Amino acid sequence: MDLKLTLTKTIVEHMIDKAYEDPDRAFDEIFRWADLFRAGTFEKQFNAVKEAALDPDHPYYPFIRRIFTEVDPGVTKKLLVNFFVNAVLAGWKQEEAMREKYQCNIPWAILLDPTSACNLHCTGCWAAEYGHKLNLSYEEIDDIITQGKELGVYMYIYTGGEPLVRKKDLIRLCEKHDDCVFLSFTNGTLIDEDFAEEMLRVGNFVPAISLEGFEDATDERRGAGVYQHVQKAMKLLNEKKLVYGISACYTRANYESISSEEFYDSLIAEGARFVWFFHYMPVGNDASLELLPTVEQRIGMIEKIRRYRSEKPLFAMDFQNDAQYVGGCIAGGRRYLHINANGDVDPCVFIHYSTSNIRQQSLLECLQSPLMMQYHDNIPFNENMLKPCPMLENSGKLTEMVNAAKAHSTDLQSPQSAEDLCANTKEYAENWSAPAEEVWEKVRPSQEA
Repeated sequence: MDLKLTLTKTIVEHMIDKAYEDPDRAFDEIFRWADLFRAGTFEKQFNAVKEAALDPDHPYYPFIRRIFTEVDPGVTKKLLVNFFVNAVLAGWKQEEAMREKYQCNIPWAILLDPTSACNLHCTGCWAAEYGHKLNLSYEEIDDIITQGKELGVYMYIYTGGEPLVRKKDLIRLCEKHDDCVFLSFTNGTLIDEDFAEEMLRVGNFVPAISLEGFEDATDERRGAGVYQHVQKAMKLLNEKKLVYGISACYTRANYESISSEEFYDSLIAEGARFVWFFHYMPVGNDASLELLPTVEQRIGMIEKIRRYRSEKPLFAMDFQNDAQYVGGCIAGGRRYLHINANGDVDPCVFIHYSTSNIRQQSLLECLQSPLMMQYHDNIPFNENMLKPCPMLENSGKLTEMVNAAKAHSTDLQSPQSAEDLCANTKEYAENWSAPAEEVWEKVRPSQEA
């Protein structure tokens, strides 16, 4: 291991211990060391975190302080070292070198499906299209992570299916790859006392629990009683002093609930550390087009989420409306890719087409495959960062890339052509085009990176 990296980890671990005793003094030292190690990189992000940690008037000042009173010290230490030192500082440098060497995208995170099985059947869920019989074995996931780390990837995200159907294997992977961060999208209903204890023991597993808003909205999409199961899981995670967040998909049906200030405030009160907002995507032959948000609702999400996170101590990302902060679409291995439970390597969790399979090719070969290279060569798909997606807002682009790469559908239950998928979004894209230009002109001058 690099001597500088080893020294930095040791210092950060020591400073985290000190932060539990005296946060103000420890943070000064932490940022001095971090400034030296980052060597001029991540300037904007570094300064933003530093300001939030050191300025008592900053809305995120209490958010950061609460970590050192409400989260187990061992968990804090493991997550901060693995995320900031391994995944961000060291990992990014290695990924940049690999991008230059191989002239292809190298992701910052890998999203994979341990299983297609799920204990729920939610309305409009794309994962249901895969069926319930597919699995990546423990050995296959282990190999994916091993290959990923060789490229600099230390961030792994599980989806499905319901990943916690594979609890034991997921914990084993946390143990073996204790230098990585593992985040899992989950419906939350399988989180129990024993699993919470295992999370506490390994320290590097973080659930992102799905909610659709309050009880009526959540149970309408996910089934009766799910909201109360989630509330119990959140209470348990707080009692164990563990880190968790929320995954929230906004649709035309749940917009009022999920975008409300009351809902946002409830997440803070319940101890969530982050919330990911996702725009509903009409994926699959049986997709409910009626769930696509209206133009007015999407504009409402842009305005509300940007206001909430500027005022309230909760880290929030709106993945369809925050593309300006990452330079457009992050799929196709540019910042992440998706490996389904059949081993197919998709450019995105919502784009089920592929020209490679991890069971037949190495991870690097998959990144150099025809469809991934189409993403490499064509991103960004639009200069307007409120129109980042080749399927939702630039639907013709996805069809062009799939056809050029001769990609096949990876949906084994009910294959869907790219033409049919993009036909689902054609009217939406047309309706959004002009309003997106108006909103972009308002937010670009003050917030464009």
